Amino acid sequence: MKAIWNDTIIAESDATVVVEGNHYFPFSAIKLPYFVESQHTTTCGWKGLANYYTITVDGNENVNAAWVYRTPKEEASAIKNHIAFWKGVTVTN
Repeated sequence: MKAIWNDTIIAESDATVVVEGNHYFPFSAIKLPYFVESQHTTTCGWKGLANYYTITVDGNENVNAAWVYRTPKEEASAIKNHIAFWKGVTVTN
């Protein structure tokens, strides 16, 4: 699977985990130079606390377009340290 934003591959992996229709990429699969950690967080009742990242490609920012569960609840342990995308990021194979 590939995550693409602004015509650039920002993550790529053969080992994504699908939860609620989102492909979660291993954190090691992202191209780190495109990601800056944000202060934004949200909480999911069954997954836990999500931390967000802003994606920057060619000077264009996509604020809080990626999230990760670093310490998910036990029910969501399969996505620990995996990152998912929204806000215009295309995930395709």
